[in-house]
Amino acid sequence: MRNPLPLLLVLFLFAGVLPAQEISDPPITIGNSTESDYRQLLSQAEVGDREAQYRLALHYEYPEQRSVPRNDAAAREWMLKSAEQGYAPAQATLGEMESGASGDSGKAEMWLRRAAEQGNTEGQFMLGADYENGKFGRRDYQEAFKWLRKAAEKGHPDAEASLGGMYQDGEFVSQNYVLAAKWYRKAAEHSPDMGGAGAGRNQLGTLYEDGLGVSKNLVLAYMWYSLTQSGGNIKEVERDMTRAQVAQARKIAADWLKAHPAEHYTVAQQNRK
Repeated sequence: MRNPLPLLLVLFLFAGVLPAQEISDPPITIGNSTESDYRQLLSQAEVGDREAQYRLALHYEYPEQRSVPRNDAAAREWMLKSAEQGYAPAQATLGEMESGASGDSGKAEMWLRRAAEQGNTEGQFMLGADYENGKFGRRDYQEAFKWLRKAAEKGHPDAEASLGGMYQDGEFVSQNYVLAAKWYRKAAEHSPDMGGAGAGRNQLGTLYEDGLGVSKNLVLAYMWYSLTQSGGNIKEVERDMTRAQVAQARKIAADWLKAHPAEHYTVAQQNRK
């Protein structure tokens, strides 16, 4: 329970192109589309609009409300068309598709790198994560650190948590708990928790519990654990706390949640477990 730092590849779907070289990562919505919306998108895709091709692929791929049935083959076909035209969000998504168990690791690396080199944040994160996990047939911590840092510096929560893990474990870089705490904290402050934030909160809690990179503080350890709903870690740290310390930790967590209303759970729910 103490060190679960999974590389949660939370899927963020992006669209949009900036005038400069770097591709932006604004989220798009494909839910509640109408038949008319679909027909217009299909028409744009068929004449070669690369963003329309990407968005059409998403219509086929993901199970949100939409006007067409799921069709993985069509999703891949349109995603490839968009990626081949250099659209970074499509390249990142296609790379993620290929990095699955039934995909082609060589193609995954190629597409993710193309997206990453255009500045696509999700592509940078996934490329770094796959290098760290050995998804391309080898572990390459130098490349992992390079791309995770680029994504983390843009505020990607999963990349921030993963970079913190590299500093905590001394992967490629010298072990540095202060920098680990810095990056975990950056991840932890994202709200709502879409994966990386939860990992950052849990790991920051372990550092406070053990006094690594930060002053030992069981109250703050409990507080961060409570925000992850990590029952096992909470019980472990609570054994060494007074009732007053537990009450203080819950109050700090409650105040944090009030300041972050986008969270999907409450301290009251956590305390009932």
